[in-house]
Amino acid sequence: MIDWKSIKELHVNKKLEQIIGGWYGLDIFYVDDQGRVQLLMNQQDYPFKSPFFKLQLSQSFGHDWLEADVEKVFEAFGASNDQHIEFESFFPKVYGFAHKVVVEGEVQGAIFAYPYIKETCTSEDMEKIVKKMVECGVNELEASASVTKMKKFTEKDFSKMKELVGIVGDEVSTFHSEISKREARILDLNSELGNKYRYHNLIGKSKKMQQVYHLLSKVSSSESTILIQGENGTGKEMVAKAIHFNSPRKDAVFMAVNCSAFNDNLLDSELFGHVKGAFTGAIKDKKGVFEVTNGGTLFMDEIGDTSPSMQVKLLRILQEGTYMPVGATTPKKVNVRIIAATNKNLKEMIAKGEFREDLYYRINVINVALPSLRERQEDIPVLMDFFIQKRCEEVGLPLKAFSKKCLEKMLDHAWPGNVRELQNEVERLVVLAGDDKMITPDMLSARILESGETRHAGHGSSAAGSFLKGINTNGSLKDALEELEILMIREGLKRCAFNKSRLAKELGISRAGLIMKVDKYGLDKRAQKRAAGE
Repeated sequence: MIDWKSIKELHVNKKLEQIIGGWYGLDIFYVDDQGRVQLLMNQQDYPFKSPFFKLQLSQSFGHDWLEADVEKVFEAFGASNDQHIEFESFFPKVYGFAHKVVVEGEVQGAIFAYPYIKETCTSEDMEKIVKKMVECGVNELEASASVTKMKKFTEKDFSKMKELVGIVGDEVSTFHSEISKREARILDLNSELGNKYRYHNLIGKSKKMQQVYHLLSKVSSSESTILIQGENGTGKEMVAKAIHFNSPRKDAVFMAVNCSAFNDNLLDSELFGHVKGAFTGAIKDKKGVFEVTNGGTLFMDEIGDTSPSMQVKLLRILQEGTYMPVGATTPKKVNVRIIAATNKNLKEMIAKGEFREDLYYRINVINVALPSLRERQEDIPVLMDFFIQKRCEEVGLPLKAFSKKCLEKMLDHAWPGNVRELQNEVERLVVLAGDDKMITPDMLSARILESGETRHAGHGSSAAGSFLKGINTNGSLKDALEELEILMIREGLKRCAFNKSRLAKELGISRAGLIMKVDKYGLDKRAQKRAAGE
C-alpha cells in the first residue's frame, strides 16, 4: 500500500505541483486503488490553486461530485489499457486529467489534475457552467468569477500538462518501488536471524539427524517444555534457537542461561531479579531473566547443575507461572517457554537424590536426544564442507579444499569435542593454509594425527600379524604400511562378505574412511567386475 502522505512530501512532487498550479491554475490530488481521494482538501489552510475547485468543494455535495468523477475515471481505466485519460467532470465543459500509478504491473491509484476548460469553450458554454453551479447552490457572482479564472487549454498546454503529471506518476511509482525493495531487504535481513537456526542449517544428512529434524518440525509450534540431551558440543543451544525461531514466539525474546556458570545465589538473582536492598550491593531493583524474557523463550543449559532449592523454584514457575524476586514480598506472573538442556543422565541423578523427579517430568514433556558426531560419521564430510565454505567467506578467502589424505585423517578421528571441535579444527586449518588452496594432513592438529595412528594400531593387530610374512620389508616404511593396509582391507572384505560397516568396526575406522581407502586401492568388487566387463 502506498504511503500517499510521504508521496506528497517528496521534494520533486512539491516542485511539480507548484509548476502545474502556477502555469495552469490546476490542483493536483491523489487517489488510491480503491478510488478514495487521499488529499484532505476540506482543510481551511489548504492552498487551492483553482478558485473553481475551492468553490466546488465548499458546497455540501462538493465531495460527492468529485467522487462521481473519480468513479467514472476508474471505470474507464478498467475498460482500457490507457495510461492516462481526460474526462469531463460533473460540470459540463469542465475537464480534468488522470494518470495511472502503476507499481510492479499493478494499478495502485491515480494522479488527478483538475479543473480546466478548452480553448474551444465559448462564452455561452461558460454561462452554462455558471448556471449549473448556481443550480447546485453556488452564489452566481462567485461562480462567474471562478469560471472566468479557469485556464483555457490549447493542444500545446494539454501536451505539456500531460507530460508533467506523467512525471509525478513516475515519481510515485519509483518511490514506492524503492520503499518496497527496502522493506523486502529489511525482511530478508530480519529473516537471516531466523534462517541461521532453521532446521536445514543444523547440518547433517545421517538418519539420526533426519529423525531430529522430523521431531523438531513437530514440536516447534507447540508450547510444551522441551528437554534437549546430548554431549557437549553437539549443538544444544542451536537446536533451542531453531525451535524458538520456528515457533509462534519467534518475534519475542530468546535468552540463554548456563546454569553451571553461577553459584546458587547469583543464579537466583540472575533468573528472578531482586529488589533494592535485598542484599549488600543491591542498590536498585533489577529485572531477572524470566521478566525480560516474558512472552518469549528461555533456554536453560546445564539444568542438571542446579541446586535442590533452585529446582523447587523452577518447578513453581513451570506449574504456576509465578516466581519471587530476591527480597520481594509479592510474586510476579510470567509467560515463558522453557527449553532445558543437559549432558548429564538425569535419571541417574534422580536415583541418587540429586535431581527432583517431579521437575524432571515437568521439563521432559518432549525429549530431543542429539547424537554425538561419532554416532553420525557420515555427516563429517558434509560438516567439513559447510564450515570451510563459511569460514572462507567470513575472512574473504577463495574456497579451499581438503586433500584426500587429510579427509581420511579427519574421518578416523573420534571427535570427543563433537561438532564444536570439528568446527574449531576447520577454522584453524583455514588460517594455517594461508594462500594455499589445498589443506593437507601436515596442517592437522597433533591429536587428530595421533588418534588415527592409535586407532589403527589398537585394532586389527592380530590380522596384521598373519600377513607380515607377505609384505616386502626391503622398501620404505610408508610403502610397507600401505601394503599392509591393502592386505588387511582386501582380506577383511572377503571375510566380511564385503560388509563395509562390519569391517570398519573391526578395523576401528569410520565406514566413510574405509570406503575412501577401498576406492583408493581399487578394492571394490563391483567396480572390478564392471571394469572386467568393459
